[in-house]
Amino acid sequence: MLQNFDPLEVLSAFLVLIGIIDIVGSVPIILQIKSTGKHVSAPKATLYSWALMVGFFYGGNWILSLFGCDIHSFAIAGAILILLMSLEMILDVEIFKNAGPIKDATLVPLVFPLLAGAGSFTTLIAMKAMYYDINIMIALALNMVWVFIVISLTDKVQSVLGKSGIYFIRKFFGIILMAISVKMLTENLSNLWQ
Repeated sequence: MLQNFDPLEVLSAFLVLIGIIDIVGSVPIILQIKSTGKHVSAPKATLYSWALMVGFFYGGNWILSLFGCDIHSFAIAGAILILLMSLEMILDVEIFKNAGPIKDATLVPLVFPLLAGAGSFTTLIAMKAMYYDINIMIALALNMVWVFIVISLTDKVQSVLGKSGIYFIRKFFGIILMAISVKMLTENLSNLWQ
C-alpha cells in the first residue's frame, strides 16, 4: 500500500478536495450560524465529516454496484456536479438549494451538505479512477486538519482575509474546480469509449 504513495498525487487530490470542501468559502455561513446563537463544534464537525467521507469512499462502490453503475459513469456525473458547483462559486448563483427539515447547526448544514455533501462524495469516488487510495486518504486527512483549523478560527479568518479576501478565494477555487471538472469529464468519457 505504501509503495503507491505519491506526494504529487497527494497534493493534487488535496487541492481538488480543498476546492470541493471549500471551508474558507463556508466561513460566512459558519458566522451566520454563530450569529443566531447556535454553537458550532470544530472537533465534532471535523470528525463527523471525515467519518462520512471515509465511509462513502470505501462503501461507495458497493452502493454503485447495487444500481448497476460503474465508477467511470459516476465520475462523469460527479464532473458535471463539480462543474455546476464551480458555476455557483464563479457566477454567485444558487443552483443547489439546502432546504431541509433538520435544524441542528453542527450536523446540518455544516457537516452535511457543506463539508460532507454530494460534491465531496462524488469527488472522492471519482478520484478513485485517477489516484491511489492511500494518496486520497492522506489528502482527505490533511483537508480535515485544515477544516478543523478554519472552523476553530472562523472569526480570525474573517478578520484576516476580510469579506473581499473570502470572495476572491471563492472565485479562485471556482475556476480551479471548473478546470478539474473538465479534466475529469474528458478522462472518464475516454475511458468509457474504450
